[in-house]
Amino acid sequence: MLLSLVTVFLLLGTGQAQRTTPDYIMEYFQRQLQQLEGRLIKCEQDFQHFSQKMYDMSKEIHSETRKMNVLKSEVKGHIDTFALRMDRVERDVEYLHNKIPDTVQVDIEDSLLEHQVKEAKLKKTSVIPKGKDCSSEVVGIKSVKIVKKAGDTNGSWMKDPTKGSAKIYFFSGTRNNTVLAYTSMKTFTEPNSTKKTEVIRLPFPWHGTAHVVYNGFVYYHNADTNNEILKVHLGNRTVADRLLLPGAGRMPAYSLNPHTLLDLAVDEMGLWSIHADPDFSGNLVITKLDHSSLAVEHTWDTNCNSRDAEAAFITCGTLYVVYNSHYGGRSSIQCLFDIHDTIYTEGIPVLFFPKRYTSHSSLRFHPKDKQLYAWDDGYQTIYKLEIK
Repeated sequence: MLLSLVTVFLLLGTGQAQRTTPDYIMEYFQRQLQQLEGRLIKCEQDFQHFSQKMYDMSKEIHSETRKMNVLKSEVKGHIDTFALRMDRVERDVEYLHNKIPDTVQVDIEDSLLEHQVKEAKLKKTSVIPKGKDCSSEVVGIKSVKIVKKAGDTNGSWMKDPTKGSAKIYFFSGTRNNTVLAYTSMKTFTEPNSTKKTEVIRLPFPWHGTAHVVYNGFVYYHNADTNNEILKVHLGNRTVADRLLLPGAGRMPAYSLNPHTLLDLAVDEMGLWSIHADPDFSGNLVITKLDHSSLAVEHTWDTNCNSRDAEAAFITCGTLYVVYNSHYGGRSSIQCLFDIHDTIYTEGIPVLFFPKRYTSHSSLRFHPKDKQLYAWDDGYQTIYKLEIK
């Protein structure tokens, strides 16, 4: 180091002789420090560049690792699914192998085939003969008569079709246990009719508007149950019988009347029930009931759907389904089902009701009068049917 300083000093000219040795030393050290500082800055830049490349590489490795883990999980899932399917196939093959009978057992006798054909026909046709008064069909609605406006928006009213009965029975609301009975239609329409009313308290409340009165008994859907039908004696108010109707109560019988899970009807042949079956695409199912014991006599799956239906009635074993729109409009009969298969239902035109208020919450057919007792948004209305 000392030798370098001496050399520098000798090289300087006479004009620079006045500068002292410490000045040159300081300049030298400054240059050396500047070079060192430049090298350190470059080293730091190189290190930062290297660190960034390592960080980017680490991120890429982590990303690829995650992708590999996802692929690994998917492959494992496919393998597990394939193994499960193979296991099911093996069990199905073993089950079919055990269930397939020998060739001798597959042979069916002609008599058994004939029996199966007869059973299939019985499902489509009636096993119940027509009544003596059943030689006609409904071809239209002749006229409408608004009798009165009373009670709730939803309800039902009717006459007992038993011979000699003239009483009017009034069921207001979709849940109640009080029935009002009037001695005649005249009494029902009088201004002060409430003073001449017989109040009947039922042992259990009803649900919906599915009630009928027949031969001195009221039949109705027991509230708080899905499918129980009660038969109550109107004289002593006691439960004479009850039935859990198979398959009923899982959806409304008519989509436009959601409060009615099952419906009841009376015609020339007796007592009926109507409900919709969700397992049958919501189509209506009708059941013939023994009015004495409430025993199920026969059941038919119909081609009439409950969608956009508001009510229905039965006459002579033929179901007439009334449809409307959610916004209210003109009701019309658009679907028929004849248990005797004597009416060509495909060619029947749509039967429109006369203009009215909104929609029907119930329709009760009277076999003797050939009239419909309708509840129309709180209006008690009578429709005269056109029979041919």
